Amino acid sequence: MSQERLISVDAFRGLTIAAMVLVNNPASWSYIYPPLRHAVRHGWTPTDLIFPFFLFIVGISISLSFSRREEEGRSVRSLYGKIFQRSATIFAVGLFLHLFPRFRFATMRIPGVLQRIAVCFLIGALIYLNTKAKSRIALSLVVLAGTWALMTFVPVPGYGPGVLEAKGSLAGFIDAKLLGGHLYKPDFDPEGILSTLPAIVTVLLGTLAGDWLRTNRTNFRKMTGFFSAGILLTLAGVLLHPYFPINKQLWTSTFVIFTAGMALIVFGVCYILIEFMGVKKWAYPFLVLGTNAITVFAGSTLMVKLLLLIKISDAGKTVSPITYLYDHVLSPAAGPFLGSLIYPLLLILLWVLLMLPLFKKKIFIRI
Repeated sequence: MSQERLISVDAFRGLTIAAMVLVNNPASWSYIYPPLRHAVRHGWTPTDLIFPFFLFIVGISISLSFSRREEEGRSVRSLYGKIFQRSATIFAVGLFLHLFPRFRFATMRIPGVLQRIAVCFLIGALIYLNTKAKSRIALSLVVLAGTWALMTFVPVPGYGPGVLEAKGSLAGFIDAKLLGGHLYKPDFDPEGILSTLPAIVTVLLGTLAGDWLRTNRTNFRKMTGFFSAGILLTLAGVLLHPYFPINKQLWTSTFVIFTAGMALIVFGVCYILIEFMGVKKWAYPFLVLGTNAITVFAGSTLMVKLLLLIKISDAGKTVSPITYLYDHVLSPAAGPFLGSLIYPLLLILLWVLLMLPLFKKKIFIRI
């Protein structure tokens, strides 16, 4: 695969990580535009697409990276060490970000975004190296059907079967039993144990997209394949929604199907613009972010936490620099909602500038 063909993948990854920074860092959590919030219950918003998009790209990258290494003559076993090392590093960074700055190990949250990425990368990569495409499809169907059956028919003490809420669901019950005291909420975590299984399927579906990218078909044929599969999966998710709701917190099977379809459509747009039409200038800032995506995510999270440690006196109270900037500059100048949005946009711009020298020197930090 040529370097040229990878541009659309890096652009899609960069677009996704920019969106992740955008929704995670409003200047005020009280003033957020509805599309930049997660769905409260069932259904979806654009924000709900971001995390599955990133996992889908992880799958694409697994296919592109490991297939190239196999073509170079490296054995499958020689790749295992790198897989475990990278997964452990990403997981450790995720734990560190949760612990910082107080490092309260007794109540630290064990699941998290980077932790889920680490686990899904680990299992997805091992499955990819030891199976063919048909086996990955069959395994994905089994996991999605199994997740539906478990969530629908296995009773939870005190609630019964089929509860698809954070409280009372089988996912929450398992999290509370195995990770009690180390969750986002007392009895549930959106990156919990059971919901990680269908999240792995999101990665496996990404590997299939990566396999399609690696074929010798024309760009037009690949493009139509992405859009056709994307539309079919999206419609399937919507049609199945009344029977097993699309739910990001539970990462339901329909959520996997629907978001994989949307990922194929959005990636298809990137692909047609960059590979088919040769329109690339728009993607430059996203390429800068996408080639060091996890560094940007971890760095932006750490930066915000450091800023929150700084306290500024303001009208008899102490506030963070972020709040001070919002109250005295952004909100008065642009209004509460737009002012809250401008801050993460500035944060994204800052990280583009910080990563630009690395991008120009082709220095890519592999966490």
